[in-house]
Amino acid sequence: MSEFHAYRNLKLCSKDCLCLFVCPTGATNNETGQIDFSKCIGCGACAMSCPSRAITMLPNAMPDPQIKSKEMVDKLFEISKNKINEIEILKYLLAKSNSNELRLIKALIYSNKIILEDLMRESDFMLPQGKKSLLLLSKISNNNDLKEITDKLLKSFK
Repeated sequence: MSEFHAYRNLKLCSKDCLCLFVCPTGATNNETGQIDFSKCIGCGACAMSCPSRAITMLPNAMPDPQIKSKEMVDKLFEISKNKINEIEILKYLLAKSNSNELRLIKALIYSNKIILEDLMRESDFMLPQGKKSLLLLSKISNNNDLKEITDKLLKSFK
């Protein structure tokens, strides 16, 4: 078994379907458009043949995140709060702006969202195998409606 498996980003997929012809196990050929991880042997042939670069190879097991000091995490959250405030101000300006300013304000909002995601990921909140994410999933799993899916996610990260 390989250390990697293929993943298709359906938003990038141009439906050229070269992956169907090069996959030795048929893992790329299914009804959902996604790659069947149980069939994927991690050879990478599909990723190399994809003209739209919609297929990437992902590790089967994620590494543990780097441990950060409490001061670092606190600072990351402080910067995150500032980014959230900036986004809210920009949204307000967007509602009041004229057509010439729209593109710039939309670009600034998008840029701030990307920075915010990076900050949250660095503070160990968005990593699926991070302690904070696992704690959040554990709390959510107490909800009977979501228990099955959260339990499945929790098992996959252990």
